[in-house]
Amino acid sequence: MKFIDVESWNRKNHYNYFKELDYPHFSICGNLDITKFHKYIKENKIPFFVAVLYASIKTANSIKEFKYRIREDKVIEHDTISPSFTVMTEGEIFSFCTSEFTEEFKDFRDGTYKEIEKVKSNISIEDEPGRDDLIYVTSIPWISFTNITHPIQMKPVDSIPRISWGKYFEDNGKIKLPLSVQAHHALVDGVHVGQFFNNLQEIFNNPINYI
Repeated sequence: MKFIDVESWNRKNHYNYFKELDYPHFSICGNLDITKFHKYIKENKIPFFVAVLYASIKTANSIKEFKYRIREDKVIEHDTISPSFTVMTEGEIFSFCTSEFTEEFKDFRDGTYKEIEKVKSNISIEDEPGRDDLIYVTSIPWISFTNITHPIQMKPVDSIPRISWGKYFEDNGKIKLPLSVQAHHALVDGVHVGQFFNNLQEIFNNPINYI
């Protein structure tokens, strides 16, 4: 982790402007082509959720703006960020679950499975105090959404990005996945979300190189 010198930062003016807004988050949704990715994970019996989770967090770690956080009116950049995601349990009640990101997919998969099993018998919707080296993730597999927003707390400021995906669908012979990114505009711009979509599409196009 390192601190960003805001006074010499090239986005100082953007940061100072957007951080004063009542609602400084913005959201972009788009459909990603997962045709090759879906075929690959199905053939290799890899669970869809964990595979998309890994691909999303790997992509977020490749873009420094997704690792920026506002902490006590200072800006920090984390070395690595990990997922905090929702898990459905009995009675249609979800629980928050956090796993640690690792570059090796098999290690990430195994560690994530262990954390999921823990929360199934210990439901929690409490965030880890003081921890912001996370990306909040949720899956809405019942809906091929075109838009989604998330509740946020701004006192203190919440600058953690949100990634969501919905129900995939067929479109002219392709399988498409609706995916959304929500981020704090003081730290992230549309160009960075565009980079996220492009980098994630690269993984979906060439899953054998990543998963």
